[in-house]
Amino acid sequence: MIRFKLKEQIAEKEFQEARRITLIEVADATGIGRITLSRMLKPGAVVRTDTLDALCAYFNCRLEDLAEFLPDGHK
Repeated sequence: MIRFKLKEQIAEKEFQEARRITLIEVADATGIGRITLSRMLKPGAVVRTDTLDALCAYFNCRLEDLAEFLPDGHK
């Protein structure tokens, strides 16, 4: 299973910028729908590569900072 670390990236950006960041702000800045971002917060989300690309650009991070592989049976 792929687990997306969107919450962690938002929290890190909030810390760095000393302000609150909403999903709506991320959606507006990246052109990704808020519903798509909300789905990424739940296990089993299916996400397109262009979405991952936009998020990596927004957070200035690498793909492995945004997603990780968990073998079956791990959460």
